[in-house]
Amino acid sequence: MELTTLEQHALLAIVALHPDAYGISIQDHIGRIAGYEPPIGSIYAALDRLEEKGFVRSKQGEATRERGGRRKLHFLITAPGRRALIGSLNAVSSLGRAARLQEVLA
Repeated sequence: MELTTLEQHALLAIVALHPDAYGISIQDHIGRIAGYEPPIGSIYAALDRLEEKGFVRSKQGEATRERGGRRKLHFLITAPGRRALIGSLNAVSSLGRAARLQEVLA
């Protein structure tokens, strides 16, 4: 199953941030590492798609005083999500290798 670039980045952020991956932390991580900050609405839309595909699972965190008693929605990658991420990253890597090969042959 194909992943968009944002879905790849979100999955990578979820892996890196485990067990503290939630919307804002995912957005901040992508901003720090990838150099762009996708809108939070785009992050949550990607997370919804990933959850519908069975690639992530969400769970409610504990309510905190600094959040006014609200809970964070934490995300965990699933086994199918890991397989999809690895496959997607391998495909990108293969395309990159193929592009370099084309340069050498030209």
